[in-house]
Amino acid sequence: MMQNIDITLIKMITNHYYIKRDNIVNKIEYKGKTFFDKFEKVDEMLNYKVIKDHDDKNIIAAHSLINNFDKVENIVFDYNGRTPERFWHRAQLLLREEGFINFTAYESKTEGHLHLYVHKGHTTFNEACQLANMLSMKLSQRLAREWRMFPTMELPKEFNILALPYKLYQKERGASWSKHM
Repeated sequence: MMQNIDITLIKMITNHYYIKRDNIVNKIEYKGKTFFDKFEKVDEMLNYKVIKDHDDKNIIAAHSLINNFDKVENIVFDYNGRTPERFWHRAQLLLREEGFINFTAYESKTEGHLHLYVHKGHTTFNEACQLANMLSMKLSQRLAREWRMFPTMELPKEFNILALPYKLYQKERGASWSKHM
């Protein structure tokens, strides 16, 4: 079961959360496209019961990557490939090379898929999107691209959410100074 310590590793926004519903709860027009949203926003604190229900797979809960002040704490690689060990190793090398010292990978619902949270700290949404694109581009020079990046301007801000992680995969906490902090 996911423990509270895991949440603190990624500075998750907890003043609201999302629950996946069986039907469409919202329709959003964005950049000439129509998005159908099955996640309903709940304006309550993300609490232990919600996390436990998610962990027990009774519900699918998600958290936002963008806070009320349009700031982002984490840049996330949503890895959907079949070789998580290779992805972790290559991403780890790239992130170290780029000066990132705090990052955490979690297993998602599908076996072999990961959410790699790169802690960036209080960053504007636009800056976080630019940094996510840069990291993705650099990693795609070393690996076949089997991931999506969050946050992204390609989706409405309401879609810059991720399902809560299920289990810690790997983490890295460095002690040296980082050029991106």
